[in-house]
Amino acid sequence: MSIKKLSIRQVKAARALLDWSQDQLAAASGISSPTIGRLEAEDGDLGGRPETGEKIRAALEKAGIEFSNGGEPGVKLKKKKSR
Repeated sequence: MSIKKLSIRQVKAARALLDWSQDQLAAASGISSPTIGRLEAEDGDLGGRPETGEKIRAALEKAGIEFSNGGEPGVKLKKKKSR
């Protein structure tokens, strides 16, 4: 499966939309808090191993984040389905 590269800003924006701390993202993704902190200390594309980015993306998407905004990088919360 091809995973598009995430930017650090997208990860931070996603955490802000969810009101998640780095520790909460670490718990949801299975990535250590120090690793999340190290990755977020940079700017640009999310670094680290590809599987690290995949785990972070999967955790944020499971929580309701949608990455992309047409052809531009973006982040939004998916609409909750009404019951």
